Amino acid sequence: MPQGLGIAVIGAGMAGRAHAAAYRTASTLYEPTLPPLRLTAIADINPDFGTAAARRFGYERYESDWQAVAAADGVDVVSVVVANALHRPIVEGLLAAGKHVLCEKPLSDNVDEAVRMARTAAEAGPLARLGFTFRRSPGIAYISGLITSGTLGQVLHFSGRYWTDYACSRTAPMSWRFAGGPGTGALADVGSHLTDVAEFLCGPITNVSGGRLATVIGERPLPLGAVMGHEHSAVSDESVPVENDDYAAFNMEFAQGSGSIEVSRVAAGHPNTLTFEVFCENGSAVFDQRRPAEIQLFLSRGAGATDGFSQIILGPEHPYLAGGLAMDAPGAGFGQNDAFAYQARAFLEEVAGLDESRSLPRCATFDDGVHNMEVLQAATQSALAEGKRVHL
Repeated sequence: MPQGLGIAVIGAGMAGRAHAAAYRTASTLYEPTLPPLRLTAIADINPDFGTAAARRFGYERYESDWQAVAAADGVDVVSVVVANALHRPIVEGLLAAGKHVLCEKPLSDNVDEAVRMARTAAEAGPLARLGFTFRRSPGIAYISGLITSGTLGQVLHFSGRYWTDYACSRTAPMSWRFAGGPGTGALADVGSHLTDVAEFLCGPITNVSGGRLATVIGERPLPLGAVMGHEHSAVSDESVPVENDDYAAFNMEFAQGSGSIEVSRVAAGHPNTLTFEVFCENGSAVFDQRRPAEIQLFLSRGAGATDGFSQIILGPEHPYLAGGLAMDAPGAGFGQNDAFAYQARAFLEEVAGLDESRSLPRCATFDDGVHNMEVLQAATQSALAEGKRVHL
């Protein structure tokens, strides 16, 4: 059997390419050195997407289906990056075949399926982990540390938005992203990320209320060919109904503090804007994904107290940066692609049995993924009940 870890990625779309690239970079991050990595296969139902990704990122071969990856002796680690409704059969098949699995968020397209996946993962020998890449942002981790250390103090109020614009155009083609029941649209796509960030900073959400779901573009044209990620493509004259939400919002309460979340896929001019403010007893902090190498910080008490917000440029004294990127000097920067590499590194460290590092904690579990989906389900239930409070 070949030495080292054989890597495969199922799904060659936008996020699949991010996973494929991340595994190429993972061995260059941190110490100690990972076992040798073999980039073995990329699988996708579309041969053009799959073969192009395999060539681009240096994987040995293209496979047309996930079963071939499951059956391959030389594959040890697999990322599953496909439509949410397809996660369960693929993940369970890979675990049964002895593969370690890193699954994209959200865990599934409904809570019942997610619970089944978590049970299977708990009984399996191989590892099963979930991709919440924003946990890997040094700025978000730094703010979390300021809260838990007492510098910012108890959270009083969280306000978060994740605005995207990939569905602004009425000519954006129908795809799996627009199919499914209430809550499987913008709420699941980007709301899953923002909800995880909110709990990463503020602790578990205890209840939600004021849920709102809106489908503002009711029909989409059918594509003439395959659709990758958020890209537009040639469309036909035939349109079909959109089945889920373009916009979603809800209020939430934590054990201490409260807040609100607003997400959209029709926010013109915002291709990828995750931003939040967290207000605490001793000050507040602001994060904006468009400027991921900095945060804004206001401290009302203590030695660092100021009259307003200060810009904090992230560097090696902040989480995840020192010893991580090849150039970890102050001002070198950090972006969302780097977060995928950090995530891959953390997963591979756990697979390889390396000790957990405080500088790069483990990836989320499937139980975390179930909880995340329960919050989104509660937000959906609130929306369908005209804003009624739903307890978790």
